[in-house]
Amino acid sequence: MRNDASVSPAPRALVVAELSANHGNDLELALKTVEAFAAAGADAIKVQTFRPESLCLNIDNDYFGARKTGQWKGKTLWEIYQEAALPYEWHWKIQQECRRCGVEFFSSPFDLEAVNFLNSMSVPRYKIASMEITDLPLIRAAALKGKPMVISTGLGEASDIQDAIDACVEVGNHNVTLLKCTSNYPATLSDANLLTIPDMARRFGLPVGVSDHTPGFIVPVAAVAMGATFVEKHVVLDKRQKTLDAEFSMDPREFAEMVRHVRDTEASLGSVCYEVSEVDKLRRRSLYVVTDIAKGAVVSVDDFKSLRPGHGAAPDALDSLVGKRARFTLNAGTPVRLSDFEE
Repeated sequence: MRNDASVSPAPRALVVAELSANHGNDLELALKTVEAFAAAGADAIKVQTFRPESLCLNIDNDYFGARKTGQWKGKTLWEIYQEAALPYEWHWKIQQECRRCGVEFFSSPFDLEAVNFLNSMSVPRYKIASMEITDLPLIRAAALKGKPMVISTGLGEASDIQDAIDACVEVGNHNVTLLKCTSNYPATLSDANLLTIPDMARRFGLPVGVSDHTPGFIVPVAAVAMGATFVEKHVVLDKRQKTLDAEFSMDPREFAEMVRHVRDTEASLGSVCYEVSEVDKLRRRSLYVVTDIAKGAVVSVDDFKSLRPGHGAAPDALDSLVGKRARFTLNAGTPVRLSDFEE
């Protein structure tokens, strides 16, 4: 019989604080944010590596012009990305602060320049953002560096996800984690569709995590309960900041609360186990003698009862006892042992 108690527990999820645009073009603010979220329980700090020209053109037309709705209304794409971009020279100082605080540092590259720059920093992994899931040349270039790949799937259909995985495998990189993501900022709980997580794990045969933009910690906690091995949340040092992503980001207090709930959820998941200890087995029902029985007497169903605790024979043995003779005198309250009765 298979001993399911030997099955290993689920792996501990990597909890990632996404700095995104909440550095506010202020290096000291960025460094303080790293320190605060390391203290709040982050395993890693993630940034984004790009220049405005990595993502758009400085042209005010229907494609790149001012946004007409949403939290970035009135800003052109160039203005948004110019404000959001983390200066390349700051990456080294943020990485150094991460090391000081004992957390991992990695990034999302948005072009080949960023891939090579991050490689020069020896980052431990690359994260591909949802919007880049169809940029297979970018994915191949990152995967070629031989580091673990994390691919966010918020804007990818099943075929796009498979193509992105194949792009990694084609260059010899099989170390891929997928992220269930809803690419709205902020996103709603009703759009989370977390049942996709176990389906993705089965469909693609890879570990799956969550990149979450909903308010609060419900989605990360539920995702971990469904097997997520990676949790990413946008973070901000102070929600009163006028930075681009502050509206849907967690502050240190909220992040610490999320981490506590994630770790408690992992502890509750434990491992697959069907074993019952010998002590606990005694808490189950068993058969007891409920009337005094003389030696040699033929016993009937009325002589026994199924009761707690479990020191006697199993209740299912009752039918086999009826009609047998007692080998000894048995007093009421005695646990039934099959050997006490003649065959």
